[in-house]
Amino acid sequence: MCRPSAGSDGADGGSFVLPKYVDYNYDIKPILSDKCFACHGPDNNTREAGLRLDTEEGAYKALAESPGKHAVVPGKPHISEAFLRITSDDESIKMPPTAANLPLSNFEIDLIERWIEQGAVYKPHWAFTAPKKPEVPQQDKIKWGNNEVDNFVLDKMTKSGFKPNPEADKNRLLRRVSLDLTGLPPDEKLMERFLKDDSPQAYEKLVDELMASPAFGEQMALHWMDVARYADSYGYQDDDIRTQWPWRDWVIHAFNENMPYDQFVTWQLAGDLLPNPNKEQILATAFNRNHKITEEGGVVEEEYRVAYGLDKTNTYAKGILGITMECAQCHDHKYDPFTQKNYYGMYAFFNNSLEKGLEGLVNSGPSKTPRLTVTQEDIKGILNFINQNADDGDVTVSVMGERDSIRPTFILDRGVYDAPTVRVYPQTPEAVLPFDSTKYASNRLGLAQWTFSDKNPLTSRVFVNQMWALIFGRGLVASVADFGNQGDLPSHPELLDWLAVDFQQNGWNIKRLIKQLVSTATYKQSSVIEQKHLEKDPDNIYLARAKRLRLPAQMIRDQVLATSGLLNRKIGGPSIKPYQPEGIWEVSSSGRGALAQYVQDHGQDLYRRGMYVFFKLTLPPPNMLIFDASNRDACEVQRQRTNTPLQALVMMNDPAILEASRIYSTNLMSDQPNLKQSDYINKVFKRVLCREPSEKELELLGSYYQDELTRFTQNKKDAASFLNVGEAPQDNSLPKEKLAALMSVVHAIYNLEETLNKG
Repeated sequence: MCRPSAGSDGADGGSFVLPKYVDYNYDIKPILSDKCFACHGPDNNTREAGLRLDTEEGAYKALAESPGKHAVVPGKPHISEAFLRITSDDESIKMPPTAANLPLSNFEIDLIERWIEQGAVYKPHWAFTAPKKPEVPQQDKIKWGNNEVDNFVLDKMTKSGFKPNPEADKNRLLRRVSLDLTGLPPDEKLMERFLKDDSPQAYEKLVDELMASPAFGEQMALHWMDVARYADSYGYQDDDIRTQWPWRDWVIHAFNENMPYDQFVTWQLAGDLLPNPNKEQILATAFNRNHKITEEGGVVEEEYRVAYGLDKTNTYAKGILGITMECAQCHDHKYDPFTQKNYYGMYAFFNNSLEKGLEGLVNSGPSKTPRLTVTQEDIKGILNFINQNADDGDVTVSVMGERDSIRPTFILDRGVYDAPTVRVYPQTPEAVLPFDSTKYASNRLGLAQWTFSDKNPLTSRVFVNQMWALIFGRGLVASVADFGNQGDLPSHPELLDWLAVDFQQNGWNIKRLIKQLVSTATYKQSSVIEQKHLEKDPDNIYLARAKRLRLPAQMIRDQVLATSGLLNRKIGGPSIKPYQPEGIWEVSSSGRGALAQYVQDHGQDLYRRGMYVFFKLTLPPPNMLIFDASNRDACEVQRQRTNTPLQALVMMNDPAILEASRIYSTNLMSDQPNLKQSDYINKVFKRVLCREPSEKELELLGSYYQDELTRFTQNKKDAASFLNVGEAPQDNSLPKEKLAALMSVVHAIYNLEETLNKG
């Protein structure tokens, strides 16, 4: 990470100061990775002139084309051929070549020169070295912070010229933490109770109460659904229904029971391989089977069987290890020290499954071999967390099962299923941590045990970084899915390592980790932005304020349903089909059987949380995608956040939003018919945003109410048409023009930027 200051010019025209000591990982490798590794990195197939700059040995040795010269000579930049070429004006030898359009800035050249002068010391990649718990920084000048996390944050913050923002007021803090821990805004009783509690323990009691709510498991599961690429259909052209939802119920249950992360992942990777596995442990392995599956006639069974194994490998690598192993499916990784042999060694762990590439030319049902049948007896016993109606009978889930004999695994030439070359055996990348076959079984259970070895440098770092990104909006490593050479460097490396080791030492306790993060003074800061923040730290890397973040797609739906009183809080069960624009499924030929046409649900199923909305892979819920939901066709560990006009279009026209506005208005006027319109508006504002409106806000909303009341009074047909939305019954005893005017105000509050954001 370059240190901004006065000095040499930066690539963007700014200026930077050369550090006193140039660090390979933080200063040099990012340059080499971006500008040099494509031709002089790990990939044997694209390496030019036999030169490797990603290793000390490769950089120091004599050049193949010029035996008397060396790319890098420690201490001597001016006889180091690499330095001579990056500073040359001769286009025939200049590096990187002009045609590559990867010019080095003067600052980058100066960095490389100083690094060579200081001995050109190479270091292992920071993420592939097991974390050690560093000493917690102490701050004498500023008394601020609630736990060790704050000490690290404050140390970095003050050294960067910032100071913490004041703590957010109780109203905004309540809404923020409630949304983060449950995905729902606080109800009126919780709001009143917390705002009246002046004890020093008020906030801690609030956090404990929220984490004890069943909604906590749903909120955590929403993230894991993206990691696990969960969907309710198979995903290829003949996209029919499947029943993986009991696994979703298990994930919610596991988070609510605070299952340790090592057990949570081990059961999902290899629950079927545990000694005498029970049905819950086998159900957990459905994680591996959430990939797309074909049911099309004419496909090559082996091609898809291989594809499914590759998907499992990529999901494990990205979602749990935070590395981009899929790059090595066709060739050695161009930027990271992962070979094709490493990749197919990892694939070998998943290649011994009983799974088939194609079950037959007829519909094989909502689950595939191997499958687990969940009976009503199971639901009354060990699987009592599954929400299945007794009248609906048994349900089947695709799970894992292991062959009795070993299926040999080969490196596939260019990743092609029918082009095997050299045989490989289960293994992991040596650069991360070699796989000890004398210590671990060469199967998925052995892989899980390797994953949670105290020497594994990635697992704990990756998960605490995912949780940090969920809470703070940006990971300590911003590239949450990539801890490799092309990924971002950690903004707070010591804090990341401290959290990773602390998480391990405390039994991989997820609830403890989450509470630790939301209890920090860092988290509780106000989101007020000063000009200095915008100029010097627009991305809030130094955490000198809380970040304002647009809510995820499902939470936008949940917030509206919860505040209106419509939300059906049923936990788990099959997915539901709410309102959706007509004809979307019919415009494509994809889908057959139960999914040939969209058949909307009715009654209370319309008002379930967003995580239960039916996810068809070929045509995902449009409103969700517009708000950047994962499309679930591959593992995704962090969603994008965009800002588009389509999002405003959804909020203004979605029947679910309009219906919630109508029902909320109806309930207010029915329950308290004699209130003034300003009192109604105040109640709605406080319920949705957890704070009192300012006088100006109340005045604007009151004026809008009067304008709408005038409009609807003059044209009662418009009022009737506006109110005629959604399936929830209408109350015809209320004056339509007043109800429609109040509905307009509620709808406007649901569309406020503050409503759609947390912070």
